[in-house]
Amino acid sequence: MRQKIVAGNWKMNLLKEDAESLASEVVNIAKDETPSDVKVIMCTPFIHLSKVKSLVGDTANVFVGAQNCYTEPKGAYTGEISAAQLASYGIDYVILGHSERREYFGESNATLATKTDAVIANGMLPIFCIGEVLEEREAGTQKEVVEKQLSEGLFHLSAEDFGKVVLAYEPVWAIGTGKTASSAQAQEMHKDIRDMVAAKYGQEVADATSILYGGSAKPSNAPELFAQPDVDGGLIGGASLVARDFIEISKSY
Repeated sequence: MRQKIVAGNWKMNLLKEDAESLASEVVNIAKDETPSDVKVIMCTPFIHLSKVKSLVGDTANVFVGAQNCYTEPKGAYTGEISAAQLASYGIDYVILGHSERREYFGESNATLATKTDAVIANGMLPIFCIGEVLEEREAGTQKEVVEKQLSEGLFHLSAEDFGKVVLAYEPVWAIGTGKTASSAQAQEMHKDIRDMVAAKYGQEVADATSILYGGSAKPSNAPELFAQPDVDGGLIGGASLVARDFIEISKSY
């Protein structure tokens, strides 16, 4: 059975005290309310990772993720953080290829392939983001765009290593644009993505791959989204900054 996952992407938000308060609240509520078969992940800015990891402790279904890492293991790369450094702090997951990283920082599929290798080599699990922008959706090329992202970013992996990857589909055109992706549109793309994985690695691998939805999920629409057969959870942005909303989403299965 595929893993059910709700991952919160805090992005570049929260000062020290607020970050610690949010993490503590998420952990305490998740212990009591989140179903035991749902993984809750907090993906925080680098400066909060160590403290949040200590607050999570040995909580069974709560994990900590980073929002990015660099391609190289060490060296003269001022301002960057390596996968090895993250692993040394016991970080569980790393978001790679988020639409903001692709757009604002010019991250290519080739760069993300190297980052993916580094994350897996250091014993962590990638949350690999894919998805199309508005112009690509309007042109009807969304499948080709996503297939290229998968092919160039992930399909060099062995079946064993690909099995460690969590996919996150982001309809970039529906984030902050006033447009809305329906649950049917989410399901259609998730099914297409699973079919792409099956064509490369076989149906068994595809059926075991968790595919998260990253299109502004919130407590009001998460139940309908998560009811779709190929939607295995969410990569949550704004709602992950409110503990009660985040945990309500985790209870939406």
